[in-house]
Amino acid sequence: MGTANRALRKFRRERIIGRYVANPAVALLRRLGVRTTFATELQTMGRKSGGWRSVPVSAGFDATGAWLISQHGHRSGWALNVADDPNVRIWQKDRWRSGIAHFVPDDDPVARVRTFATSPLVSPLVTATFKALQSDPISVRIDFVD
Repeated sequence: MGTANRALRKFRRERIIGRYVANPAVALLRRLGVRTTFATELQTMGRKSGGWRSVPVSAGFDATGAWLISQHGHRSGWALNVADDPNVRIWQKDRWRSGIAHFVPDDDPVARVRTFATSPLVSPLVTATFKALQSDPISVRIDFVD
């Protein structure tokens, strides 16, 4: 079986887990006021619905924007939305930030993930979690416009 077929099967499994377990759990915690440094909320304009779509993501912030990893590359729903309309909103600390997202295929997603860890002690855990969940990772940069 080819690598592409394995990646597609893994993507399908992960999408089910994300859609029905992980994403609702993060959304519930957000509604309860529980915030974590491991997940923030990204909003993209739905390519089919035309409305804002929210998804929990891990992000690394800097002064001018944020870095994300689309663990399933261009297959993920939010990545498809970004490709259709790069205008996004992302929750940073206590407010929404508007930005323009773009894919950065030359960036190393494995090295980028290491920058998401809040301390050197949790870096191996963050890296291992991303590796376990990814099928075709690509880095995404959001440049703030607000």
